[in-house]
Amino acid sequence: MNPSSMTVRCRLLHLLAGWGSVGLVYFSSDVLQGQGVLLPETAIDRAIPYSDSAIWLYLSFFLLIPYAYLAADAARVRWLARAMALSALACSVVFLLYPTTLAYPPVGDGSAWSTQALRMLQAADSTQNCLPSLHGALTLLCVWALCDKRHLLRSALALVLGVAICYAIIALRRHVSIDLAAGLAVGVAGGMLAKMQVFWAARRAISINTAS
Repeated sequence: MNPSSMTVRCRLLHLLAGWGSVGLVYFSSDVLQGQGVLLPETAIDRAIPYSDSAIWLYLSFFLLIPYAYLAADAARVRWLARAMALSALACSVVFLLYPTTLAYPPVGDGSAWSTQALRMLQAADSTQNCLPSLHGALTLLCVWALCDKRHLLRSALALVLGVAICYAIIALRRHVSIDLAAGLAVGVAGGMLAKMQVFWAARRAISINTAS
């Protein structure tokens, strides 16, 4: 198989490995951790008004992730799965040692679709695991994987969507700026460490092929 190509099945297996590790960490730590410390809002958070309608941008994250695995270059798909797993591992340590929570705004009694969707999200989501924001970390990694100078329009759209998702994270008050910033930092660190792993794995493969 051409190293620049990858079957859909292989991409989905990488998606399962990368995103699956995140889900395992997120929900298992929620069961194992203690009472969360309340995170304060900052001036940045107060400058962004709360809005139920931000739910749609927030949920677009769940389309961005599979799209990144299906559309990114093959080498970046392997990197993305590793970076997600490493980011999840880093977050799990913080979730267990320093659990955090927020003062979540009450959801209104309206029948608007955005309000109903937010109720469903709150029923399924953890009220803890705030710092660092895995939502922010994974968004950054997916945008990173999709940004490619050979696909300028896709890169620009991915970047705009990534910024919009980060805005929605705060506008919906699922996170505050402190844990969003920490999540973005985790994403950068996980991505860089995954790049190092991929680099050294390639070097070892070349050495083995040369020796044989």
